[in-house]
Amino acid sequence: MNKTTKRIIVVNDRMQKNYRYECVATIGKNFDPRFKPDLSPKEMLKMGVFGGKYMTDCGNEFPADWFTKAKLDSEKHNADLNFFKVNASQPLSVWKNKGWIYKDDPRGWFQWYCRYYMGRRILEEDDRQIRRWKAMVRHVTQIKNNCRAGDLFCRQRQRQALLHWAYDSRKF
Repeated sequence: MNKTTKRIIVVNDRMQKNYRYECVATIGKNFDPRFKPDLSPKEMLKMGVFGGKYMTDCGNEFPADWFTKAKLDSEKHNADLNFFKVNASQPLSVWKNKGWIYKDDPRGWFQWYCRYYMGRRILEEDDRQIRRWKAMVRHVTQIKNNCRAGDLFCRQRQRQALLHWAYDSRKF
């Protein structure tokens, strides 16, 4: 299949039934010029994010190779699966209470990013999520200002949080 062909994806998982979305961009390409994540969803899952609990029932929605070396635990959140071995997550209930969840992406930002990466485009929601992603740069600045270059033990929780937003703090 040509990856630039419009594709319809139908989602049936624990949080959505018969949700459909159209992918209009090439997988992993044609991002908004303001949005330059360091990591792909596949790389994030392989490194270890969200205590391994995130998206354990989404194998049919996304490419199988995203999950080949992913650090996942379908039973419980396990901070040892995170790259920095710390918990840097807030419960989904907190995200809902703060109004950060978009109706079509009930799992939050990372689900939006995965679907955006796949080629889905929703102009207003993409703009909102990209602005949220850009706001995380304050944490990049804090790490750069308070840690020696390459010291991955400095501010591990903040580094794990950045990893959840596709920033790779190993680079700074």
